[in-house]
Amino acid sequence: MLTQERVMEILKEAGVLLEGHFRLTSGKHSNQYLQCAKIFRNTKYSEELCSALAEEFQGQGIEVVIGPALGAVQMTYEVSRWLKCENFFAERENGVMTLRRGFAFRPGQKVLVVEDVVTTGGSVREVMNIVREQGGEIVGVGAIVDRTGGKVDFGVPFHAVISLDVESWEPEDCPLCKAGAPAPIKPGSRPQAK
Repeated sequence: MLTQERVMEILKEAGVLLEGHFRLTSGKHSNQYLQCAKIFRNTKYSEELCSALAEEFQGQGIEVVIGPALGAVQMTYEVSRWLKCENFFAERENGVMTLRRGFAFRPGQKVLVVEDVVTTGGSVREVMNIVREQGGEIVGVGAIVDRTGGKVDFGVPFHAVISLDVESWEPEDCPLCKAGAPAPIKPGSRPQAK
């Protein structure tokens, strides 16, 4: 059983939790950023976190694990390894989340959607739409970090290895901007919302 204390220890050891002034993919600002890609630099961290997440979905007949590129590519592999099933990833083509590379779902196929960090759930919902359009059955959604503090609702069972209530603000409401902090940085892999 992976404790919340151990998860926080991993996030700190791996250099995942950053402090400063950040512009999130959603366009919002925050004083904290979780760079979960750093987890996957070291298999001792990814194994520990992804196996704990996979345990939440054991015995549910999951046939495919899928997540959005780029952040969840390694994660889909690691979670699928523990669930002993296939893994796909969705990627953006001309700004639209799509399946490429011959990936396709069979009608009724049981699917787990994963994401490294859930902030608003936008990318997860895009992937869920792809699965449903192809007739796949979404068993649940899993994440390493839920930044919403448990507030996000995907309409299916959702499990996160850790849930944090990380503050974020619309740019016009950002206390850091109002206090004259340097312009926020955008450390993520995807262009910010306009």
